[in-house]
Amino acid sequence: MFVSDFRKEFYEVVQSQRVLLFVASDVDALCACKILQALFQCDHVQYTLVPVSGWQELETAFLEHKEQIKLLIKQDDDLEVPAYDDIFRDEEEDEEHSGSESDNGSEPSEKRTRLEEEIVAQTMKRRQRREWEARRRDILFDYEQYEYHGTSSAMVMFDLAWMMSKDLNDMLWWAIVGLTDQWVQDKITQMKYVTDVGVLQRHVSRHNHRNEDEENALSVDCTRISFEYDLRLALYQHWSLHDSLCNTCYTAARFKLWSVHGQKRLQEFLADVGLPLKQVKQKFQSMDISLKENLREMIEESANKFGMKDMRVQTFSIHFGFKHKFLASDVVFATMSLMESPEKDGSGTDNFIQALDSLSRSNLDKLYHGLELAKKQLRATQQTIASCLCTNLVISQGPFLYCSLMEGTPDIVLFSKPASLSLLSRHLLKSFVFSTKNRRCKLLPLVMAAPLSVEQGTVTVVGIPPETDSSDRKNFFGRAFEKAAEGTNSRTLHNHFDLSVIELKAEDRSKFLDALVSLLS
Repeated sequence: MFVSDFRKEFYEVVQSQRVLLFVASDVDALCACKILQALFQCDHVQYTLVPVSGWQELETAFLEHKEQIKLLIKQDDDLEVPAYDDIFRDEEEDEEHSGSESDNGSEPSEKRTRLEEEIVAQTMKRRQRREWEARRRDILFDYEQYEYHGTSSAMVMFDLAWMMSKDLNDMLWWAIVGLTDQWVQDKITQMKYVTDVGVLQRHVSRHNHRNEDEENALSVDCTRISFEYDLRLALYQHWSLHDSLCNTCYTAARFKLWSVHGQKRLQEFLADVGLPLKQVKQKFQSMDISLKENLREMIEESANKFGMKDMRVQTFSIHFGFKHKFLASDVVFATMSLMESPEKDGSGTDNFIQALDSLSRSNLDKLYHGLELAKKQLRATQQTIASCLCTNLVISQGPFLYCSLMEGTPDIVLFSKPASLSLLSRHLLKSFVFSTKNRRCKLLPLVMAAPLSVEQGTVTVVGIPPETDSSDRKNFFGRAFEKAAEGTNSRTLHNHFDLSVIELKAEDRSKFLDALVSLLS
């Protein structure tokens, strides 16, 4: 069902019902859920929240609650969308109509002229129809062939809250985190990110202006959101600057930190910035204030010399009172790590609840726990990338690059979940592009496999599109995986909402890859 008026056709319809809310296991979905929960609480709407990690869980949850579900379908006849026959009238009707008109003509020359005009008009109609159908085929092919992401779900929900004049600071922050999740995971283009940041920046200015006009002074534990032009370094304000430089994909790939030469370049960079190693290797919060004052400008200036032109990015930060400050990317990494935590004492639902709770300012202890898990995840990611590149595990299969993580690889359990493996794959591809001298390989996509279950003999397979400056972030692997599995009768499970992530029987891996090579060649 396509909804043109989100408020009337969605919210006002469900407002009087008990709502069943299915939420996917990604950060943007969690943020959209938090905004919707706040709206439901505001309007006293009863709801049931069900986390779903894939199509199977969604189907199971639907069947459990199907007796209570009413499908709400609203048909608008006044949308002014013309019917097919209104656009392209039947040719026989046109001919009959033109024939009856031509009989009324008195002169043969007038008949001929009118007939010629009608023939030209019908020819033009047929041509327009063929062009329209060809364009339609192209659009459908593009839609079905590729997987790509639109506007953040959290931003859509915030827009709904804003239309109803119920937008709060917390909701705005969740919308910011949802957008940042898309950017961190390379789901949208840089242009789309900058455009949406501009939209949210206007909302931030409006909220800050509204708070300034309030008569009462702001409390010590107030929430303040700021637009920032900050460093592209993961978790650096909660880590040491050295650890952040070594475990951020952007800097690790460009310095080539898996090599001795890369480590030397990092030392040269720090010397150029003018930062002593003693200061850089201690916690950021403990660094000398005199060094931190102009740190961003100093790092950006040196980064330009070392070929890193995008060292600073547009982002947002939030202050909870005077003590706690987080960048939007910090919250994304923390929430993602909580959701895909490999800790044995937590189930998928427990992890979901922990991640959802960490987005509330009343649960900062959970957010800080998520930051610690995120540090482990980022460190393990860079160590695995270094291992793959130094042992030449990334090989060319012709139309794509292929890398397989073996059972027994250190920290392999951290990459058994789809989002973690996708993040590793994207970072590995970026690093490989900087490490290889083969121009053709730099333009290839990557297929990566990691063990999922030793008992069941399954692996998780992820497809990542090519890493190019002009990349439109469209992923074609979902459809390619389906066709390769069908052609070889490979035992696969296409359960994830992200179609470029599948589960595959390890025994079928060889024939599956052969089919994929022939399909993409």
